[in-house]
Amino acid sequence: MTADEWVRRERSFRGISQRLAIKYLENLGAEQVDDDRVEAEDWAAELSSQTVGIGPSVSLTQVDLVFEGDPETLDPLIERFAQKAMRAGG
Repeated sequence: MTADEWVRRERSFRGISQRLAIKYLENLGAEQVDDDRVEAEDWAAELSSQTVGIGPSVSLTQVDLVFEGDPETLDPLIERFAQKAMRAGG
């Protein structure tokens, strides 16, 4: 499958920093190529972060990821990433 045939999956994770998200993605086989992008052989991810309010006095960092790749690769990859991010974010 070529990059032209890749699909996109967008996910958001709260309570995890962009720096830690990049580290997790690197552990899953990617290499950081820019401040907000990682790439692997058959997938890539673009990251952004923002602070979101939870109730009147609590705020959390939210990392938004746009994954691109072969769906057969992306779906299990996103699941593995989500398991790491859930443990980190509490």
